[in-house]
Amino acid sequence: MTGKTKLSVFTLCMMTVAAVVSLRGLPMMAKEGLSLIFYILFSTIMFLIPASLVAAELGSAFSSQGGGVYTWVKEAFGSRWGFTAIWLQWIQNVVWYPTVLGFAASCLAYAVMKPALAENGVYTGLVILACYWMATFLTLAGSSVASFVTKYGALCGTVLPGLIVIVLGLLWVDQGNPIAFLTPGPVADAAGSLAHSGAHARLFPHITSLGSIAFLAGIILLFAGVEVHAVHASELEEPAKQFPESMFLAAAVIFLLFMLGSLAVAAVVPAAEISLTAGLMQAFELLLSKFHLEFLTPVMGVLTAFGSIGGVMSWVGGPSRGLLETAKQGEIPPFMAKVNKHGVQINILLIQAVIVSLLACLYFVMDNVSVAFFVLSAMTVTLYLVMYILMYAAAIKLRRTRPDLPRAYKVPGGLGGMWFVAGTGLVGVCFSLVVGFFPPTNLPVGNPALYVGLVAAGMVVFVGLPLVINACKKPGWRQGGN
Repeated sequence: MTGKTKLSVFTLCMMTVAAVVSLRGLPMMAKEGLSLIFYILFSTIMFLIPASLVAAELGSAFSSQGGGVYTWVKEAFGSRWGFTAIWLQWIQNVVWYPTVLGFAASCLAYAVMKPALAENGVYTGLVILACYWMATFLTLAGSSVASFVTKYGALCGTVLPGLIVIVLGLLWVDQGNPIAFLTPGPVADAAGSLAHSGAHARLFPHITSLGSIAFLAGIILLFAGVEVHAVHASELEEPAKQFPESMFLAAAVIFLLFMLGSLAVAAVVPAAEISLTAGLMQAFELLLSKFHLEFLTPVMGVLTAFGSIGGVMSWVGGPSRGLLETAKQGEIPPFMAKVNKHGVQINILLIQAVIVSLLACLYFVMDNVSVAFFVLSAMTVTLYLVMYILMYAAAIKLRRTRPDLPRAYKVPGGLGGMWFVAGTGLVGVCFSLVVGFFPPTNLPVGNPALYVGLVAAGMVVFVGLPLVINACKKPGWRQGGN
């Protein structure tokens, strides 16, 4: 569209950071004490770096086209698998939206100094509905509005609170206070008992079964999403040059926020006192109280809630934009290709919002939805991992079959370099996929067989759906959206 506002490298970087970083992951990582260093390094090496490098190459190679992973996988394996890839990226978000906005609701409860509201299903459901429909309408107003909210949501609601946590942690250490993660916590105590040795802080986690490392898969998935804003590559002034720059800058910010933020929380708050169920705000409350800054707790509640909404904004337009490209190509019925005057995919966003609303209504009728949503999230996590397998495989094939394709950025080392980088990513993804079928030992998920059955059924159904839709598509669908 003519006259369309161009994105800057910094804006796209912040949109990517908002899509990936969730500060609610800091207490979860801090709970592991000194072992969090291993978890974050493993996730960065096996997941974040390969995904960033591959997305940078593919994004620069197809910067003039929309569709993101749809275009990348389609060019390698055909439209059927391209549609499957973008479908998987899209559908896994449907369950994620209510969960992350449920976190925003708990942050707002602390903001109004009524933490008990965080346990109220009706309150949580209403906040989810209000926030998601607001995010949908803002996205419908055009990419400039959406990118504005996303950028400042990431800056004020993710980067700023993250920096505050880091500064508080540094002040704690500088004042000579005890460093909590150097004192063995419950994980180290258990490991020491099993090994018949004294408890000690561990850099390497104690692994006894696949269920005990399900946590590691969860950490890896905290880094997922670095590729989602490739659909906006064509909105940069110089897409081929600037898209890789934004990817690498985002990867650095993501790594530093996760590493320094979780270390800061772990340094100040003993592992035994960090509650995973209460979330980030309880950790903030503990941290701020140590410095007699309790009055900042409501402020942090507002900021982190804004950050969560910015994170949702970063995802609402991304995968659905790729799905729009499949509608234009005739992969789905033409009514899905309808756009408004801003060129935004109106019908896809409205359908998405209705599904999210139905899921949010579960808060009204269920006494405890946390385990239910965990199982649903585990199902969608496997779908996202299948998408990454397709993305890495596409990068390898395109480097081999289309070596002369113009790429402003290329993974170094020729075909062997691509095999190494994408292969490393494939190993990390396949490992996470296998572990995802094992219920975590530290979460009461009920019947393990039922858990595995639900996750497997979800994977079969949702991977099979796009293949069925592709088999049923009609030639006349392609004219929709043109």
